[in-house]
Amino acid sequence: MFVLSLAIVLLLGALGGWCAQKIGLPRIVGMLLVGIGIGPACLNLLDASFLAVSADIRQIALIIILLKAGLNLDFSDVKKVGVSAMLLSFVPATFEIIAYTIFAHFLLKLSFFEAMLMGTVLAAVSPAVVVPKMVSLIEEKYGTKQCVPQMIMAGASCDDIFVLVLFGICLSVVQSGKIGWTSLLDLPLSIGSGVLLGLLFGIFFLFVQRKEKTMAYSLQMVLALALGFLAMGVETLLKPVMAMSGLLAVMSMAMWIRKKEEKKAALLSKQATSLWSAAEILLFVLVGAAVQIEYIAQVGWMSVVVIVLSLCVRCVGVWIALLPSKLSKKEKQFCLFAYLPKATVQAAIGAVPLAMGLACGKSVLAVAVLGILITAPLGAIAMELTYKKLLIKEE
Repeated sequence: MFVLSLAIVLLLGALGGWCAQKIGLPRIVGMLLVGIGIGPACLNLLDASFLAVSADIRQIALIIILLKAGLNLDFSDVKKVGVSAMLLSFVPATFEIIAYTIFAHFLLKLSFFEAMLMGTVLAAVSPAVVVPKMVSLIEEKYGTKQCVPQMIMAGASCDDIFVLVLFGICLSVVQSGKIGWTSLLDLPLSIGSGVLLGLLFGIFFLFVQRKEKTMAYSLQMVLALALGFLAMGVETLLKPVMAMSGLLAVMSMAMWIRKKEEKKAALLSKQATSLWSAAEILLFVLVGAAVQIEYIAQVGWMSVVVIVLSLCVRCVGVWIALLPSKLSKKEKQFCLFAYLPKATVQAAIGAVPLAMGLACGKSVLAVAVLGILITAPLGAIAMELTYKKLLIKEE
């Protein structure tokens, strides 16, 4: 049944993506809808054993796209937009968390800390939605003169780390009523250790490749993937001791490979593109399958108001983060759209407060589900329809 479920996901996911593309929508919209349709919330066509490992499958797919992203991201480009990329990694999320703390408290009748916890679940931008599009823009050379896609990729990667650290703090506060400010040290530690591990893995990869000069590119891709999976494994092993971002390590490793061997990185990126064709379907269909529609009715239409208002405040945060940049108004407008989608992080942690028995658990999960359903298609469609109008194609 596991293999049958895999076949259903790949076949129907590919069909859903094709249908969406035919009517002018991004492929991921069709895949998300297929996932919701075949998942436990609707037709329930997927075997329980397959769903049990869906989180691991989604993580594998995410590693593939981040590896591809790093192979297309140049250190010099990141330096050009360093300040704005850094601000994008925490300013928009901070604005959105504050917005949820206020709006969810007054409109959904949650306590301030419960509302803040909801904000940390909803504030993370989805690398699964954003990164593939930014990679595509770099390949098509849209916005690359001002390094717009590079800046968004770098900012979005660190955005998730920032939000997840705050989520852990808020979760412990709602549970115990005590504020553990020392947890904030996890943020710089997670980023620093992730980058360091990525650089070490990148150095190791290039050492092996130079020792075995006849190694086929397919085997080099296997080695890069293995190191990416190892980075995630190291993160899991170190979790009780220290914070470390495995996903940031994956991207850092790939960026180091590109810095030292640009031609090799381009060939490896093509290998990653082939893998992404299947991984993309698995990722978005399984994100859709993780959506639990039955909780939506419990919070009502007011939760939609909270999501929309918080997104508006988030857009203000994005605009402020971009003030030091030299981007035009159109380029800044595209960045607003790129910072809308929510999907992977919300699917991963949305159910955690409910699983821990917190009183706000059902409300948090319901709003997380709504957040995915509203923002993932909205952001993906907005980027798809506007990038040619808002970004300049570099000749």
